[in-house]
Amino acid sequence: MKKSVTAIAATLLAGAVLLCPPAIAAQPKLTGEQQLAKMLEGREAGKPVDCIPLSQTSNTTVIYKTAIVYRVGSTLYVNRPTNADLLDNDQILVTRLTGSQLCSIDTVQLHDRSMPHMWNGFVGLREFVPYKKAAAK
Repeated sequence: MKKSVTAIAATLLAGAVLLCPPAIAAQPKLTGEQQLAKMLEGREAGKPVDCIPLSQTSNTTVIYKTAIVYRVGSTLYVNRPTNADLLDNDQILVTRLTGSQLCSIDTVQLHDRSMPHMWNGFVGLREFVPYKKAAAK
């Protein structure tokens, strides 16, 4: 009897696992603008700047067909480059600097991750908009 209860439980568990993936896949995929809004929740925009210190940048996130977000300390800098419609989350970014900082006149080559030697175009950086956590009220 113990074996039959165990077999029934295993069958039910396997059935439940098979039902989960469609439920996950059924969730709507967020647009680039929605992804960016979610990332910036609880933050306030500051005055745009032309350059940020690349040496202090700890993380770079590509937002699909929308923007590149650079983290410097606790500040997120959002750059909406020219040709943003070419941005894909699965690309390697190769930045061409004109100085020691990352500036609005720099360009970024987009390389296919599966074939890194093949490039998919480029984007031209624009002003960086800083987003800092909103002050507690």
